[in-house]
Amino acid sequence: MSPATSSGGAAVPDDDSLLASLRYLFADIIGDEDEGPPVLPEACPDHLGPAVTELIDLLIAYQSTSYAQLYIDRLKRFVGRRGVDDALLADIARLMAERMAYEDAIRIAQLKLGEVNAAGGLAARSADDVKKFRLDELIDALPEMVADPILAVLDQFGWRRRRVSIRFSANNRFSVRRLRIEAGLKRWRLFSGRYARERVWVERWLHMIDRSLTKQPAAAPAVVQTATMIQGYGDPYRQGIADWHVIIDGLVKPTFDGVLALPDLAAAIAEARGAIMPDPRQAALKRKIAEIRARVPAALSPSP
Repeated sequence: MSPATSSGGAAVPDDDSLLASLRYLFADIIGDEDEGPPVLPEACPDHLGPAVTELIDLLIAYQSTSYAQLYIDRLKRFVGRRGVDDALLADIARLMAERMAYEDAIRIAQLKLGEVNAAGGLAARSADDVKKFRLDELIDALPEMVADPILAVLDQFGWRRRRVSIRFSANNRFSVRRLRIEAGLKRWRLFSGRYARERVWVERWLHMIDRSLTKQPAAAPAVVQTATMIQGYGDPYRQGIADWHVIIDGLVKPTFDGVLALPDLAAAIAEARGAIMPDPRQAALKRKIAEIRARVPAALSPSP
């Protein structure tokens, strides 16, 4: 189910995700456990079972068992689907889990805390990780009801894009205690604006895969692999998201809608991705997409 949208068109968490977040919060307070881990889809190939089980464990640690169940529910759309072989299903499973476990400050704290747990304490000290975030990026991981007023204040002072360095350290008891507090903020993650946007993105990506299997099955692997355009946090993350939408809106969706008669969508996606530059204006990418679109009528017209 897609999240609801506000009057301004911005995605907001739907009632289900809101209730889920409250359940996670109160389970943490009263000490209740989530239900057991979700089970693999019945038609999932046996040899993919261990890999998918590992991804389920990743998402349970990242958020909760209910979040991992959402992952399985999404994956079920493609298990046993015509045109989805084992390799394509494995790519969908892996890339979807990577995207659902998106990198934010909470995730970095979780990973750093994992180093402590793996070492069994502070005896084996790890190097500090210093990450640079924009202020709005940090605030955006908080519940929207908290984040929105803070962002409004930042806007007044022109500080929204100001960068700050955050040190993630596990070298003493105080720093480990801070990591535990930061990692514990995952209970609020599903209230955040970042989560709402990530949920919309995953659903759109899955929808494009579904349409590709119907309209241009040969292009489905290329559509699946577009998820690799989006990585990390900060400027690279924002650039990847923007580039992805330009390719989807300029080539993929028009082809599926019948507006653009691209005979080889996979090749067009690869050509467009090859033109990507670290440019917020996306000039080279947009120019390449215009070139690809301009070639279509000539390529489809009968020879003289």
